[in-house]
Amino acid sequence: MIKILLVDDHRLIRDGIRFYLESEDNISIVGEASNGKEGIIFLEKNPGGVDLVMTDISMPEMNGVDFTIAIQKNFSEVKVLGLTMIKDSQYVKQMLQAGASGYLLKNAREKEIVEAINTIMKGGTYYAQEATQAIMDFMSKKKKSDDVVSISAREKEVLRLIIDELSNQEIADKLFISIRTVEAHKRNLLEKTNSKTLAGLVKYAINNFLFEDL
Repeated sequence: MIKILLVDDHRLIRDGIRFYLESEDNISIVGEASNGKEGIIFLEKNPGGVDLVMTDISMPEMNGVDFTIAIQKNFSEVKVLGLTMIKDSQYVKQMLQAGASGYLLKNAREKEIVEAINTIMKGGTYYAQEATQAIMDFMSKKKKSDDVVSISAREKEVLRLIIDELSNQEIADKLFISIRTVEAHKRNLLEKTNSKTLAGLVKYAINNFLFEDL
């Protein structure tokens, strides 16, 4: 029996996957969570009780990338299958680097979901063909312009956390720096990219495909 934990901040997604899988004799949904932090708590309370985590990528509190990293560090026997929308394509590479065994589109049909689960549990990897093609198309259309600014490694870390919508205090705590230093990095990023607001900074990062470097 393959024991699965579903992690997604949308109940309808979790309900849909549960509906698809409840008729499978070799699959059991043993728990649900709405973000990575809740997923970690469940895994801690149920040692050995989960074989595979199916997780969304974009979630509040703890996203799928950080969640996958935590799973690999603390529950290395647990496999991870990412659930993505095409808009999350910039994060898929990070999910795989974090240790996920594959990813599916959220609108995948029952047959493909079951195939992905069985493939991963046999030691393989599964990458949804439709998602892979869409991501390749997305990346091929995003060319870095010749005048893209150069940002430091620390500025990249701050930018990544800005994109993840962390507050100044949260960024400072995560990077072990002062709030004043965080504010200085933000000012430098705004000046370098000629952005007036943080929203403009994020737009610049998207338009110049800086996600690839984060």
